[in-house]
Formats: sequence, C-alpha cells, structure tokens
Amino acid sequence: MKKDVIKILIALALFLIAMVIKFENEWINNGIFIVSYIIVGFEILRKAVRSIFRGKVFDENFLMSIATLGAFAIGEFPEAVAVMLFYQVGELFQDYAVDKSRKSIASLMDIRPDYANIIRDGKEEKVDPSEVNIGDTIIIKPGEKVPLDGVAIDGKTTLDTKALTGESVPRGVEVGDQVLSGCINLNGVIKVKVTKEYGESTVSKILDLVENASSKKAKSENFITKFAAYYTPIVVIIAIILAIVPPLIIEGANFQDWLYRALSFLVVSCPCALVISIPLSFFGGIGGASKMGVLVKGSNYLEALSNAEIMVFDKTGTLTEGVFEVQNVESIGISKEELLKIAAYAEYYSNHLISKSIKKSYNKEIDEKEIIDSKEISGKGIEAKIGNQDVLAGNEKLMNEKGIEYTKCTHVGSVVYVAIDGKYVGHIVIADKIKEDAKRTIEELRKNNIKETVMLTGDRKNIGEAVAKELGIDKVYAELLPDGKVEKVEELLKTKSPKGKLAFVGDGINDAPVLAMADIGIAMGGLGADSAIEAADIVIMTDQPSKIISAIKLSKKTMRIVRENIIFAIAVKVLVLILTAVGLSSMWQAVFADVGVSVIAILNALRALRVKNIK
Repeated sequence: MKKDVIKILIALALFLIAMVIKFENEWINNGIFIVSYIIVGFEILRKAVRSIFRGKVFDENFLMSIATLGAFAIGEFPEAVAVMLFYQVGELFQDYAVDKSRKSIASLMDIRPDYANIIRDGKEEKVDPSEVNIGDTIIIKPGEKVPLDGVAIDGKTTLDTKALTGESVPRGVEVGDQVLSGCINLNGVIKVKVTKEYGESTVSKILDLVENASSKKAKSENFITKFAAYYTPIVVIIAIILAIVPPLIIEGANFQDWLYRALSFLVVSCPCALVISIPLSFFGGIGGASKMGVLVKGSNYLEALSNAEIMVFDKTGTLTEGVFEVQNVESIGISKEELLKIAAYAEYYSNHLISKSIKKSYNKEIDEKEIIDSKEISGKGIEAKIGNQDVLAGNEKLMNEKGIEYTKCTHVGSVVYVAIDGKYVGHIVIADKIKEDAKRTIEELRKNNIKETVMLTGDRKNIGEAVAKELGIDKVYAELLPDGKVEKVEELLKTKSPKGKLAFVGDGINDAPVLAMADIGIAMGGLGADSAIEAADIVIMTDQPSKIISAIKLSKKTMRIVRENIIFAIAVKVLVLILTAVGLSSMWQAVFADVGVSVIAILNALRALRVKNIK
C-alpha cells in the first residue's frame, strides 16, 4: 500500500506541473501527462492485457484502459490522467477498507500458537506445536497461548477463552479439567497431558474453518459474478453503438463528442462496487459471527440461515446440559439433608451414574465405618445397613419387591425411592438439567420467523415430552436411533417452503448424519463430538443455544447489507449511465460514480463486522 501511495503522489505532482506550467511546446506538457499516466496506470494496463490473454476480457481493468486510452486518442490528455488518478485513489481506499476488515477478523482469530513447552527427559524444551505427540506433557506459563488440547495434570489457573468461545469471563482450570488450544493462560503455571495432535486440535480446526470459509460462495455472490459476466459485454456494445451510430444518423453530430460520451459511459459502467462489496459483506458477516463465538464455514450457510423456517433440535447436550444431577428431593418424616445423606451412604460403593449424581449432590465426606453392609440388586437399586438402620434405595421394582408402601413420584427423570427400616421416607429425582437459555431461545426463534420447532431424541418418550413441554417446542419425536432421526429430518424437509431452510442443532456422534443432511447443520462445539463438528456447517463454540438467535440476526443483517449494496450500486449506475449517454455527465463525474459508489458500498459492507447490538 505504501508503494501505491508513493506512485500516486509522484503521478499527482507531475500532473499538477503539467497543468500549472504551460510550456511553449505543447508536446512537453503532453509528455509529462503521459509519464504521469504510465506511473499511475501501467499496472492497470498490464492487468487488462493479461486478462485478455487469459480469456477474461470484460473486467474493470479493461474498461479503465479503453476509456483512458480513448481520452488520449481524442486529445483529452489532462482528463485521461485525472481519471486514472481518481480511479487509483479510489482503489487505494478500497484496499484500505478490505485490509482493515481482514485485520479485524485476523485479530479475532489470533489464536494460532507459536510454540509449545514440552517436557522431554525431565527437561523443558520449546518446539513447534506440530512436533508434540498425544500423551506428551507440556507446560503452559502465564501469558502463553494453549498450543494443544489436553487435560490438566498439575497446577491450576484461569484461561481467557474470549478468542475461542466469545466468553468474557475467564474459565478456571484445575487438575482433571479439559484444556482447549487457542485459550490464553492468565496466571498460574499448569502441566497438560496432550490428548490431540496439533492437526486435530481445536485451534487448528477453527483456523481451518475461518481460512476456508470464503471458498464456499453464497448464491448472492454467484449472482454478482454471473451479473458482471453478462453486464460488461452489453455495456461495451452499447458504448460502441453510442460512439458510431449517433454521428451517422443525427445531423450536425460531432464524432469526437459522441466518442467522449461513449468512453465516459464505459468508465461508469464498471461493476466493481458490486464485485468487491458483496463478498466483503459476507466476509464481514463471518468475522462478526466469530466475534460472538459462532463459526460459519461458508457464506452460503450464512445466507441460508437468514431463510431458516424449521429448527430441529437434539435434546441431550443441546437443549440440556448432558449432565445428570439431583433436581428434586422430597422427604417424609426426616429432613431433605438427612434423606440425601442416607442415600449417599447407601450408594457409596456404586459407580452407577445415578449413584455418582447423589454423592456429588451430597458433597460431604462419607465415613465408611458407618456403612456396615451394602449390596447392589441388579436393575433395582441398593440394599444397605448404615449404622443401625436398614436402608433401601432404588426404583419402584425394589419398593414393590420389599413390600414398601410409597408415594409415586410424578417428576420426570430417574427416581430413587428411599426406605429406612421398612418405612418410606422420600425420594430423589436425578435428571438432565435444561440449559439456562434454552427456553428463551425457543421463544426468540418464533420472533425471528421460525415457523416450527422440533425436538428429536433417543431418550424415553415421557422425558422427551416433558422437556419439550417445558421449553414450548412444537413437536417431539422420542426413542429414536440415528437412522430414525434421519428419517424424521427427511420427512420435515418435504414440509418446508421452496425458499425456506431447515436447520438441525446437535452435538453427538449420532447427530453427524443429520447435521450433514440438513440445509444447515449447527453443532455445539464446546463439548460436542468431533464428528458432529466436522459434519456441521455452523459451530456454536460456547454451547449456548441462544447463540443461534444471534447468528440468525447477524445473517439477516448481512443479507440486508448485501441487498442495500446491490440496489444502491445499480441505481446510481443506471442514473449516471443515462446522464452520460445524453451528454449531461463528464468522464470525471463518471469515475466518481464508479469509485464513489464502490467506497460507499464497501464502508456499508464493513457494518457486518459490528455485532455489539446483536444479542
């Protein structure tokens, strides 16, 4: 860019010298104009010739070359140089705007690690992240980027995950916690056992998604490319007709005057405002999404999301936390705390998911001496002797088998009934916790023109229906295997309108086929399965369903900017083309229309990067 500025300044100085100083020999002035033109316009001429040999004749370089050389041909030396200067200044502004947008996105995704501190033979060694193998131990110091995915095995710290997930609050890490590459270590020194090679790590996949996003073009981008291919030769033909026909049929018409109009017509016809600003709008939209912790793999998916009308969800890990916890405790004759304690003691030796949930909820030290006996009854529960009390903790089958009278629980989830010395004392409900923002997400989807929400789950029917009812989801299909989910999505795809899109949101290995089949596959990327993230078109790095709303709003904003640029650019073009054809616009005004519209459209496109007001 510095070289371009220097060239423009030198050419401008020569242009002003030729304009201000009038040499006796007119060809000295014209020579200075030509030198100035070559300095500022040689690159454009070279590109035009190269494009012709490559079979791409009708581009903006061709239009500028033929228009300015034509101006020289009719003796308008100052105007030919001024047009090229004005055009190059406009191009410089465009390059600056594009570069600024790229830097904005690059800063958001500045998560590529430069090195990893590996421990080899008891010594610390700084190596390239790609040289680290699974199972190796690395040290991450304060201020360093986490180079590879792994599990903390020593030390504790807090990680800045903003660049990776969009979370503003640092995440605490202790021994046993998962550590994702791309985060920044804020304070403590931690040792991490590597679980993924660099090529498979979170940071590597994210960078790959962002860097390759532009390779998948949206229909609007394809429209502009096709539009330019047909539009440019048409205006060239019109310009030729404008230069030749009027002088032949209009009495007193001046050929030079109509040639000048035709050349001006060519300059203003250049569609670079559309060609540059439309892809930039999508690029800005993808960058804005990454700011919010949403990775969009291509501009076509950003466009498709703006037309979504059916939203299909997996349940576990998507709308729910995927973590079974004690949700409700009901006691009779004893306190809830005492009931939870008795159950935790009874379940102490069991490794069942339900047992772990109860012990986690109790969260106090258990005195093994009080557990006299404990016996697991397969498929029913636990029979134990705690101190001098005989305890039963299990399901309805256990209660019925032991002849215990109990009150049936109506809550949805896994219910553990507890009896002490043959008397029912209450129950504990263990269930998957619904995500905090799930209900708000479903409500907001309706406000954003989503006609139908559907939930597909492999869980039991009563649990699926209860979750759907609580969230306000329109339809629910439960007890589905992966192929069952595929069948349901195939059926739903047939119900959408021709322009409407179906989006599926999931996180598990069993969701991968459906994510690939849907018009838009959205994966929960924080804790989601690798296969689901690979198959998805959009990845929510924070695992928050509400980010889908933000992504939809951003996609609609991006498409609105795209439409504004198309309408604005074409409207101004048509107006100035008409004025030029009838002789009411000069070549200078024609260039302003071209370059000015381009700059305005690009500045408008950069609005897609602003996501502060999108929630």
